[in-house]
Amino acid sequence: MAVSQGLSIGALADRTGLAVSAIRYYESQGLIAPWRNGGGQRRFHRADIRRLSFVMIAQQFDFSLPEIRELLAGLPGKRTPTPADWTRISETFRNRLDARIDTLQKLRDNLDGCIGCGCLSLPKCKLYNPDDRARQRGSGPRYLMGDSPDQLG
Repeated sequence: MAVSQGLSIGALADRTGLAVSAIRYYESQGLIAPWRNGGGQRRFHRADIRRLSFVMIAQQFDFSLPEIRELLAGLPGKRTPTPADWTRISETFRNRLDARIDTLQKLRDNLDGCIGCGCLSLPKCKLYNPDDRARQRGSGPRYLMGDSPDQLG
């Protein structure tokens, strides 16, 4: 197959491991942009293999499709991204992963006690969160989300 002919949707499915229906869905979400050949069949750039692989990886890191679309917008559409392209995008991944790692470490370190939810249901909460001070910052597990008791008034 000549590069100018592009990849069929079946060939793209074989190369990525995605179902044809998933590829069509990602196309409808603007994550890839095939063209039609003279017979009306979808044709994809070889770079779409990497773009779709990126989509699958980004979803494992809990990026939403709109976030992924935004990240892909910074990549060239018709050529394989260069290492410099990926380096630029990976900075976003690093920041997100660092924040997630920090949150998971806090959760791990506090599993045996209060996680800062502000519930006051445990006797210890009166020590960590007297008078439900954590609630001043908003709902949710405030200490786990990054607030510390000394930040609360």
